[in-house]
Amino acid sequence: MGAIEDVYEDLETDVEFEEFAAAVEDKVEQMGGLADEETAAMLIAHELRDEEADTIADIEPGMNDVKFLGKVTSIGDVRTFERDGEDDEGRVCNVDVADASGSVRVALWDEMATAAEEELEVGQVLRVMGRPKEGYSGLEVSADKVEPDEDAEVDVQVLDTYRVEDLTLGASDVDLVGKVLDTDTIRTFDRDDGSEGRVANLTVGDETGRVRVTLWDDKADLVEEFASGEVVEVGDGYVRERDGDLELHVGDRGTVEAVDEDVEYVPETTDIAELEIGETVDVAGGVIETDPKRTFDRDDGSEGQVRNVRIKDDTGEIRVALWGEKADRDIELADRVVFTDVEIQDGWQDDLEASANWRSTVSVLDAAGDGTAGDGADDGTADATSGTAADTGLDAFGDSAGSGDEAVADGDGSATATADSGSAENVEFTGTVVQTGDPVVLDDGERTKSVETGASLRLGEEITVRGPERDGTIHAEDVF
Repeated sequence: MGAIEDVYEDLETDVEFEEFAAAVEDKVEQMGGLADEETAAMLIAHELRDEEADTIADIEPGMNDVKFLGKVTSIGDVRTFERDGEDDEGRVCNVDVADASGSVRVALWDEMATAAEEELEVGQVLRVMGRPKEGYSGLEVSADKVEPDEDAEVDVQVLDTYRVEDLTLGASDVDLVGKVLDTDTIRTFDRDDGSEGRVANLTVGDETGRVRVTLWDDKADLVEEFASGEVVEVGDGYVRERDGDLELHVGDRGTVEAVDEDVEYVPETTDIAELEIGETVDVAGGVIETDPKRTFDRDDGSEGQVRNVRIKDDTGEIRVALWGEKADRDIELADRVVFTDVEIQDGWQDDLEASANWRSTVSVLDAAGDGTAGDGADDGTADATSGTAADTGLDAFGDSAGSGDEAVADGDGSATATADSGSAENVEFTGTVVQTGDPVVLDDGERTKSVETGASLRLGEEITVRGPERDGTIHAEDVF
């Protein structure tokens, strides 16, 4: 066996020996006699190994040829096109394949496109050889050779309908139904080719978790069609990773549509008393203090904005800093709000502070002042978006209805009077001060009450008042 054959035998490649030997001869000629056949064969072998992609994530546009395994996650339609200077039509079929590291679009041409339409199935594992390039929707591989590999296994899940917990890196052709938790504005950016791109984000959740949905270019306009609380179906999405988190992306083939379905999303929040510096957590509570929005100049000369609110649950209080677009959210006193993916930092006067940045979501579960506990008030349960404290596992302001020693809550949410005196009942009500002045407003997590009192009170203070109630206002005779 000659030197070329020895090198070829040691090389695990799908390249035929005749093609390898021809490349060696070309290399000898290019080197002008500076390399013999054995040296040239080793150089060609080295080049082939460099192009071997262990995973899809290893593929880069600068490679000449790559070889990799991937599971078929979606198959596009066969499209025809006119070739320059030729009478025959060309055909192309785009196939998405994935492994545990990611996914990539593979373009199959002519006979391979026809074979894909007739023989290829979602879930098959393919051995692909081709040339990577930067396509319209990102990296793609123009296939030179594609073969099914029935013995190989690729750990990628392919489902008809996904839940958030089912999403895996590399999954494509994803259909998912979820409740909109938060939306962002449309942003523009410059691509490397000089064109302008557009992107927007919304966050959706279901009973298994939540995920950020990234909308590209024309699809970015969809973010303006939906509001928090609506249920949408994301169609033909694909999963990517950003900063260690999975995201569901929607490109030119994807869709986002409102659907008439019930989706429950219950956040798993951390008690405020348990928060520690450096954590990224979800917190929830009732708003007991709001500050005006402030603007500031960044080091790069751009203008930023921030707004602080303070929330309270039944374990404590914390200030939440809303940065950028989050500062524009409509949050009022007594709102019940869930903040997700907030970073716990060392705040003012050594107090902890939660920072809500671009990765965070802000969901107002119940607006202030409506005085309702949601449809489930009678039995103490409700959907997560109804705004009750019970449904999120917390009391929005620290104490449930009737937390005073003598107050009792009736089934309809009204406080039982301790004495009956006709039109002016003597009542006792315990709640948190969400408005000072005249009148004072108290909230017990389910109801708000106006109180006339000369006592000096502060926002967030928990008090009990007792006195006659006339026309919905308690005239406090005792405050304790």
